[in-house]
Amino acid sequence: MGIWDVIVSLAIGAVAGWLAGIIMGSKSGLLFNIILGIIGGIVGGWVFGLIGITFFGIVGTIIRAVAGACLVIFVVRLIKK
Repeated sequence: MGIWDVIVSLAIGAVAGWLAGIIMGSKSGLLFNIILGIIGGIVGGWVFGLIGITFFGIVGTIIRAVAGACLVIFVVRLIKK
């Protein structure tokens, strides 16, 4: 994995985490949003892979990461209760 791959992953993670935070009403900082977006991308890829849905391109990657990040936020909120 090259430096550009890392930079693109962080940028996608930041956007996905930020969008998921808006959708779920989460008030977190940028670093947490980046981490959340990266974890969301992994979770989203796994979940969508299980149900057989494939996304292509950067927009598809962002959609998958946002959906995964929303799922992560939802689960964390359940655990906190």
